[in-house]
Amino acid sequence: MDFNLNEEHEQLRRMVREFAEKKIKPMAQELDEQESFSYELTRQMGELGLLGIYLPEQYGGAGMDYLAYIIAVEEIARIDGSQAATLAAHNSLGIGPIYNYGTEEQKMKYLPQLCTGNALWSFGLTEPEAGSDSRASKTTARLDGNDWVINGSKIFITNGSVDINIGTTVQAVTHESAEKKEFTTIIVDREAPGFSQQAMHGKMMWRASDTSQLFFDDCRVPKENVLGEPGQGSRIMLQTLDAGRLSIAAMGLGCAQGAYELALAYAQERKQFGKTISQFQAISFKLADMAMKIELARTFLYKACWLKDTKQPFTKEAAMAKLYCSEIAKEVADAAVQVHGGYGLMKEYNVERFYRDQRLLQIGEGTSEIQRMVIAKQIGC
Repeated sequence: MDFNLNEEHEQLRRMVREFAEKKIKPMAQELDEQESFSYELTRQMGELGLLGIYLPEQYGGAGMDYLAYIIAVEEIARIDGSQAATLAAHNSLGIGPIYNYGTEEQKMKYLPQLCTGNALWSFGLTEPEAGSDSRASKTTARLDGNDWVINGSKIFITNGSVDINIGTTVQAVTHESAEKKEFTTIIVDREAPGFSQQAMHGKMMWRASDTSQLFFDDCRVPKENVLGEPGQGSRIMLQTLDAGRLSIAAMGLGCAQGAYELALAYAQERKQFGKTISQFQAISFKLADMAMKIELARTFLYKACWLKDTKQPFTKEAAMAKLYCSEIAKEVADAAVQVHGGYGLMKEYNVERFYRDQRLLQIGEGTSEIQRMVIAKQIGC
């Protein structure tokens, strides 16, 4: 067993870390405070090849593996959860379904521009009354001649309403009877008639990422915009979430790493009772536990990515990685605030933002409770 990253992965980590430190870090606090999406940082992430990083070069991607993508998300999240959310949602939920289930024509139409940083894509799954229970979806689509006619709404959709969003993949009910409910995924271009978007504000976390509501009012899209085959929507959604959970896990890992580093640096500078607080056993043990949990989280997440990259089943491991990394982010961010004491509660200290940003990780792309349900099913319960 070789736990060493190859030189390509190491170079990528160094490049993304330098970008995050030099470009994102100086802006993160202000963007969070103003609840402002950064088109410039998104464009720069595209220029670095981070948008579509795992896509083959023929579609405009960097041709790297999924582990490389996860490392990139981890390094961005180490500095700012908002920019990591933009990157992760676009790659996993946006690009992923089109690449994995789209026709060659659909891939060539959308993917090259989605790798540039000048265009984003979103995935419309969650609804006001359908969160963990995705089969409670009420958005419908029916065929009318050569068009799908879609009615309904989606909520909490990342990257859904920014000006550079060019479309959304929507899961809709296309057949329902007493015995069966059929779901289909459909590509909806931003300019489709009857389709509108609305940004959601007042968030506790990821305040510099875009979160939106989507509305479909007799929205008409061409019949050929179906993604995959009619009736495959639920399978496409579940497999997309498997891969997406790895990116949420990477966000948890990066968040924990960033919070830990802030706590360690503060503890080595802050003095009480005549010495730095890192010299007190109560604090040093807390930091030791944080470092241990982060290493365990990273090791398991990278193993789950290895399973995916080697085309082995990874549903159970993805759920475990998402659950563990998000819970560790919570524990480490909380401990980091404790190390900072009262200063950790002030917005001028970045650890306060990390504490807020981690909270969504136990909810997004399947709550911690849903992950335990997935794991329980996988182990035969």
